[in-house]
Amino acid sequence: MPHPKDDMFLSVIIPAFNEEMYLEQTLERIKSALDENERMDLSWELIVCDNNSGDKTSEIASAFGARVIFEPINQISRARNRGASIAKGEWLLFIDADSYPEPALIAEMIDRIRSRKIIGCGTTVRVKGGTLFNKLRMERVNPFFRLFGLSGGAFLLCQADAFRAIDGFSTDLYAYEEIDFIIRLKRHGRKVGKRFAVMHQHPVVTSGRKGDVGLRSLGLLYLSNFSAVVLLLLYYLVPASLVRWLGNRLLGYWYPRRR
Repeated sequence: MPHPKDDMFLSVIIPAFNEEMYLEQTLERIKSALDENERMDLSWELIVCDNNSGDKTSEIASAFGARVIFEPINQISRARNRGASIAKGEWLLFIDADSYPEPALIAEMIDRIRSRKIIGCGTTVRVKGGTLFNKLRMERVNPFFRLFGLSGGAFLLCQADAFRAIDGFSTDLYAYEEIDFIIRLKRHGRKVGKRFAVMHQHPVVTSGRKGDVGLRSLGLLYLSNFSAVVLLLLYYLVPASLVRWLGNRLLGYWYPRRR
């Protein structure tokens, strides 16, 4: 792995909560994709934010050679922001701990960065593993992403200066925080004459591990998704403190308590 230095080009930030089953494989595949796109001036670092895990997440990340930082409050926005706080890269790439890019996606991302036309980019998703139901459920958002120029958080790139200018991810949102982030990133991009792009030729590969077809699980899934959409809309209409309070109580599907 390239040694971190002051003129770092890319910081890859991975929020992780109890990810000992997936993390090593994720790190290996990210490193492989970056290595296959090695260029003379491409320097990068891997950062794992341990979001209050109760397993060997930190040990696995450290053994791999990643920089590890701890965030005690279970919230993906906080974990991403915490990871970004130690990043040295000119560009920040957020990747979920159960997701990974293939080399062609990294190559396209680098080409878009070098075009100097973007302030950030995301991608559509390809689900691997899990049930067919979950694959269809997760991939159905791809046309929506492309139509409205949005992206999930499994693979999300932005310029580090822009990240800091818009104060990162909102800690008032417990879900769909990436949508709010992209909306604000686009607004900032218009001020500096750059756009947010959604790549689709090489989707990020993400796990279909969640969302089994049991009645209780499906009920919690759809209730959480409905609540998340409502809270995102309310976020722009009511005090953020109310949305934060409700999100902390209604979106437990995504935030299981540490045991």
